[in-house]
Amino acid sequence: MPVHLSTTIRERLAASDRTLIGLWACSGSPLVAEILAGSGVDWLLIDMEHSANTLESVLAQLQAVGAYPVAPVVRVPHGDDVILKQVLDIGAQNVIVPMVSTAEQARELVAAVRYPPRGRRGVGSSLSRSARWNRVEGYLQDADDHVSLIVQVESAEAVENAAEIAAVDGVDAVFVGPADLAASLGVLGQQTHPEVLAAVQRTFEAVTGAGKPVGVNAFDPVAADAYIAGGAAFVAVAADVSMLARGSEALASRFIPAPGESERASY
Repeated sequence: MPVHLSTTIRERLAASDRTLIGLWACSGSPLVAEILAGSGVDWLLIDMEHSANTLESVLAQLQAVGAYPVAPVVRVPHGDDVILKQVLDIGAQNVIVPMVSTAEQARELVAAVRYPPRGRRGVGSSLSRSARWNRVEGYLQDADDHVSLIVQVESAEAVENAAEIAAVDGVDAVFVGPADLAASLGVLGQQTHPEVLAAVQRTFEAVTGAGKPVGVNAFDPVAADAYIAGGAAFVAVAADVSMLARGSEALASRFIPAPGESERASY
């Protein structure tokens, strides 16, 4: 029986008249990923760069969120051909690659996620979930339609090259990472520093000028609102682990007296 795949985030961005809102899945838990998927957000970033996610846990999360309308995006740890091939073969349709600083890097990544003759992705559709074990009719011929590539701009060099990176045929969107960008600009940990905000805005202008959608990571709601107003097509606003950390801290501070508070109350 023929199987139909979900639409890519490239198609969803093109069809949307508003900013797409996303969350990060860093815990490695399929259950948590499913909870996030059912929250009503538009997309979900399953992260392999700064978390303990493995191929097996990513596969389980893709399966867990498959019943929901959310678009899962898998961030690989780096732009390695083998890792990209494996992530695509387990069924990721949307991939994001960190630390892309030049158009040449972007062209290499396009080749890594495309089958020959356009690229060099290894062919294993009969063995892999990507083609649902050859149940997706014409998968090999139409694979480009089923895969969306996002590259991440997060250095001073990348900001300067953003227009050229975005213009690469096969790059579907650009995602800005303010945390590493802040480090690159010498203001480590200050994602809302004026220099960082200015660099993000320059990137927005360069990418949109090249005709591609641009996104950004913004866990600060004020910054997220500003980026949305500034033209971001997609924004990640929180992570499962950050929400759990801040939520549990809030509950602890609500119900547990601060040191010395109970003693003062007894007088």
